[in-house]
Amino acid sequence: MNIKEELQKKSQNTNGEIFNFSFNSKALNYKSLLKGFNKEIFDLFDLTYQDLDIDQGIKDLFHGEEINVTEKQSALHHVYRDIFSENPNNFQSEELLQNCRNSIQDCIELRTKLLEKGIKNIVTIGIGGSFEGPKLLIETLTNSSSRHFNHIFLTGPDHIEFNETVEPLVQEETFFIVSSKSFTTDETLQSLGLAKNWISKNCDFNSHFIAITSQSNKAKELGFNKMITFPNEIGGRYSMWSPISLPAILELGQDFIEFLKGGGEADNQLLNDKEYKDLIKTLSFSDLWYSNYMHRETRVLLTYSWKMRYFNDYAQQLEMESIGKQPNKNSIFQKTGQIVFGGFGSTAQHSYFQLLHQGTSSVCADIFTIEDYRDKNRLLFAQSQAQANLLANGDNADLKDYEKVNSNVPTNLFTLKTLNPFNLGYLIATWEHRTFMTSQMLEINPFDQYGVSAGKIFANKYLDEHGG
Repeated sequence: MNIKEELQKKSQNTNGEIFNFSFNSKALNYKSLLKGFNKEIFDLFDLTYQDLDIDQGIKDLFHGEEINVTEKQSALHHVYRDIFSENPNNFQSEELLQNCRNSIQDCIELRTKLLEKGIKNIVTIGIGGSFEGPKLLIETLTNSSSRHFNHIFLTGPDHIEFNETVEPLVQEETFFIVSSKSFTTDETLQSLGLAKNWISKNCDFNSHFIAITSQSNKAKELGFNKMITFPNEIGGRYSMWSPISLPAILELGQDFIEFLKGGGEADNQLLNDKEYKDLIKTLSFSDLWYSNYMHRETRVLLTYSWKMRYFNDYAQQLEMESIGKQPNKNSIFQKTGQIVFGGFGSTAQHSYFQLLHQGTSSVCADIFTIEDYRDKNRLLFAQSQAQANLLANGDNADLKDYEKVNSNVPTNLFTLKTLNPFNLGYLIATWEHRTFMTSQMLEINPFDQYGVSAGKIFANKYLDEHGG
């Protein structure tokens, strides 16, 4: 059977049927509302899955094989989830496991030391994964009125950001976390220079700075005595499970371990639970189907939880940096990652939902809600259910012609049981699994980002040529 030809035939004969698939776990419920996708299409994708032996690819990932082929290394972000799991796999060496375990405990213990020192402000210098993960955790899992510290995330490179957010602070009450895997990121180094000059007016550098990095020698060269390290095999957008999340760990304490346990639960299910793997297959296969055969290259993420509003930014980076690559010339799929954007659902309803419901663009949608909002926040929960149904199915019976909606948006509906560290960890690990499986189907590497590197190279080239 020529699977590519069969899929092409299916794309010419799609109808209005909805692919109904549901999945339930202790962390979340999932329901598919995928119009124009069906079991026959799923099975064709599954044949490709088998031909590519993606089950072996999943095992290679968790066993620490050289899955990042361009950089010739493994991807070990999942290790932090495993060491605190209820059912650890222990695929890695005991030395690595213990080092990772100790680094998380060091992060947890730092809070007491900073409070005793009189620190009130935590300024985190970092960009990309060093920013998105910790910011998401703080905003989603903590309450601003009960945080131990005032948190500022400094991304650079605009000096105005530093002037407006850091300059008004008191040096003696401020502590800097400099999060950089390599300490070669231009924005981070520029912000570090500004912060060093500012703190030196009244304080000692090493009393008010700590480095979170995989390159301890580079951190020492920059003057750091205090540092917490993590393995070099952990990429930036996958690093929120590691000490990169120190800003959030200072607030969450032991609850951060619950976050890791939630991710570990999803990992174990990917390895051992067919129903969960079918969930990931449904997400991955349908993403590829709509982008490659139905010309739907954009997906909107809508969170019907104000606390979850930063999940969209995190998922955007994870997906677009991981699978936003050139296609593999040997693959039957020549469209890679979709464009991902989104926002808080209630706000979005009063901005770009007009295009989703009546516009001519072709999109897909992921909608998120919280089960206990059914009673605690009835309007928000009702909006999530109504919009998911309206986008996917429509209900034009009571609408005038100019009011009618397209009702053709393939939709995934995710419902967290409640919003807590374990469930959020489970959801984010699930998103990683979706992204990884899609990368394996596309036969591309989700762990490098040479497009990002190209931008850095040519920005520095411009500075060299024009002065800077």
